[in-house]
Amino acid sequence: MREALAQLFEAYQAQSSQIERLASISDGYGSLLNENNRTLAERNKRHLRQLQKIVKISDHYQTMLRELNETLKISASQDPLTGLPNRRLMMERLSAEVALAPRRKAPFSIAMADVDHFKSVNDSFGHDIGDRVLVEISRIFGENLRSYDICARWGGEEFLILLPETPAEQALEVADRIREAIYCAQIRGGLGRMLTISIGLTQFRGGEELLETAKRADRALYKAKSEGRNCVRMV
Repeated sequence: MREALAQLFEAYQAQSSQIERLASISDGYGSLLNENNRTLAERNKRHLRQLQKIVKISDHYQTMLRELNETLKISASQDPLTGLPNRRLMMERLSAEVALAPRRKAPFSIAMADVDHFKSVNDSFGHDIGDRVLVEISRIFGENLRSYDICARWGGEEFLILLPETPAEQALEVADRIREAIYCAQIRGGLGRMLTISIGLTQFRGGEELLETAKRADRALYKAKSEGRNCVRMV
């Protein structure tokens, strides 16, 4: 019995040792698995933070792009000094008006306006004052034109006005109202005199090139200048 019991006890110890080894391996595997799970969670959190940064950067980038596009759009169509449409935008609107003219009941007219003796303003007071004068005159244009009329800075102290669906006789009334408004505003210019404008007016003639209409308005402006300025002349 003693020998049998000794063998049984020896077998028991061997099995206990194996069970302990298995338990130790199982505990180690569990600890490793838990550690891996924690490491994976941390990696996921880190990746999530990185993704959040990328999203913020992307949103900021998209906002910058929208603002840049808007700035470029404005700079491409607006005069930076006066805020009026520039020559490029006016040419687009004139071309559109020519395309619509055959279907319109009334023709359109254009007016070329030029500030009289503007050079003396810059020479006597400097370009800063000259710029302020142009801004003020642009404001008066806006206040005295109809909602569907368009005034653009054509270049320097020259402005071009588009009067849609307006025959020459009616356009003459609008142009003279603008001229009178600027004269009555008493904008002080060079040598202490009041600033005035001269306006050349013409009506678009169906079938002609837009360039011909613009040249005719320019001739009308030259006529207004040669006949004493501060007046409207029509060709």
